[in-house]
Amino acid sequence: MTDKFLRSGEEPQPPKIDTSVAHIARVYDYWLGGKDHFAVDREVGDKVLEIHPQTVLSVRANRAFLARSVRYLAAQEGIRQFLDIGTGLPSANNTHEVAQAVAPEARVVYVDNDPIVLAHARALLASGPEGETAYLDADIKDIDTILAGAAKLLDFRQPVAVMLVAVLHMLSDAEDPYGLVERFVSAVPSGSFVVISHLASDIQADAMAEMGRRLNSSMTQQFTMRSRAEVTRFFDGLSLLPPGVVLTHEWRPESPGDSALPGVLWSGVARKD
Repeated sequence: MTDKFLRSGEEPQPPKIDTSVAHIARVYDYWLGGKDHFAVDREVGDKVLEIHPQTVLSVRANRAFLARSVRYLAAQEGIRQFLDIGTGLPSANNTHEVAQAVAPEARVVYVDNDPIVLAHARALLASGPEGETAYLDADIKDIDTILAGAAKLLDFRQPVAVMLVAVLHMLSDAEDPYGLVERFVSAVPSGSFVVISHLASDIQADAMAEMGRRLNSSMTQQFTMRSRAEVTRFFDGLSLLPPGVVLTHEWRPESPGDSALPGVLWSGVARKD
């Protein structure tokens, strides 16, 4: 894969986007009320909403969890470096916006391999003057590419928050997602954190199983939902922060509005000691 690393101020090349096949980044954008999606994405999104109307609220709950976890790590743990893998399309409260609102000097590297995300890289790279952001065009499984690219902006001798938000469920068991997380953890120093959210197989099980079937029959990306115990396993060897692995709306809600968004993704934040 070509290593495409874009810093703040650099212009991405116009991407080639296949509008005949749905893509999860655009389907998420549709669910979030965005404008960067096509008819095929809306069709898939509506198929899911037919059997699980709360999906829209769950997607919003996941975004809110991302913002709360980044804000906590920046404000309470002093994290100033974030590696956001599988970031998807820009939305409200992107990682750099939340982190730099707390610490303007924070640095963020976004990683995704969706052409439409590349097209919107300028929004992701709109950093404040004290900090810096960059975008890396890479697949989550290309760990060496990601680490080499991120090292152009991040100092891996200092703590890094590795953000794996709503992305690991797009890896099958055969692709060894646990080994992938272990490799990212091994690349960052003590004092670093791992943030994960993941579609649940053991919450509203029948509806979630049917959601998975509909998504997998309509998209090139394939989904593997996992139980709470299976998601907890991603944090093996790390120190889970309270309240542990919980649904996204249950992870340190900051307002009644956070608690009112029902989620169907397990989530957690853990420290590398």
